[in-house]
Amino acid sequence: MGDYSEFFKSSFLLFVLLNPFLMSIYLLDLIQELSFHQFNTTLLRATIISATIFSLLSLGGHNLFADVLGVRYASFLIFGGIIFLVIGLRFVFQGSDAIKAMRGNAKHLSGSIALPFMIGPGTVNASIIAGTRMRFPYSILSILVAMFLSYASLLILKYLLDFISNKKSTLVEKYIDIVGRISALLIGTIAIDMCLQGIEIWTEAYFH
Repeated sequence: MGDYSEFFKSSFLLFVLLNPFLMSIYLLDLIQELSFHQFNTTLLRATIISATIFSLLSLGGHNLFADVLGVRYASFLIFGGIIFLVIGLRFVFQGSDAIKAMRGNAKHLSGSIALPFMIGPGTVNASIIAGTRMRFPYSILSILVAMFLSYASLLILKYLLDFISNKKSTLVEKYIDIVGRISALLIGTIAIDMCLQGIEIWTEAYFH
């Protein structure tokens, strides 16, 4: 029962952090310019890249930090939380312009989609948490479910935007922008929690 409970929690956390609404704004110019087939191919490659990295991190993320990189996981949580918080703050106050500015000119679209918004501090942490809280099959499956839901959500948004008028398209973009700003509040909350987790892990190790 514990694995099933953690499975849903881990899948939901990763899906929230991937945030299809925010991603749709980040990819809005690509959604408008690319054909459905081109967008699907590009997004699928980015999803596969991200899912592979998340799966590997779920299997040995803690060991990667401690044994390979020689740094404490708490340090990653604190620094990653700060970066994630900055992204959330910029989006809350600047909206989609902040996201587009951070992406810049993407020459390699799949890699640009995967980094830095699919593979970021929050999603890396969520993948490692999934690996520590669940047994191997469940942790990988929870990641794959979250990635598929995010991928499917973006394809649905692409499909809808392709078949509505320009006037309505502007309204949809405004709606997505508003929902994205609201969801960014949740992202900021998770970022603060990452920092607090890092501090707790550091203080426990230091005082014990």
